[in-house]
Amino acid sequence: METPHRLTLHRLTLPDTPPEITRPDPHKVIDGNPEHSTWNVEDRDGLYCGLWQSTPGTWRVSYGEWEYCHILQGISVLTDADDTAETFRAGDSFVIRPGFVGTWCVVETTLKEYVIRT
Repeated sequence: METPHRLTLHRLTLPDTPPEITRPDPHKVIDGNPEHSTWNVEDRDGLYCGLWQSTPGTWRVSYGEWEYCHILQGISVLTDADDTAETFRAGDSFVIRPGFVGTWCVVETTLKEYVIRT
């Protein structure tokens, strides 16, 4: 008889545990002094998900991975290498595909849920 798989659920909320605090590479920062807080909930076989928050600032980005984002709070603007900008606010969801090059600008402190596949 086959053993049933146990369903494990984890609600994505700001945990009581302190986040990992990072900053973009100083050479990539265009404006401000952004600070990133990350609560990584899942880290398995190239899949990562959790919550990420950033204070205002602008920095260069270059994605080698696929990422799904859902904005919970704040306003961010992503601008691609062709200078096409998209503004994202609370309630917006989007996908960043490998090869995206541009800038990430946090206008108002932004909190997002993320799923990354490497």
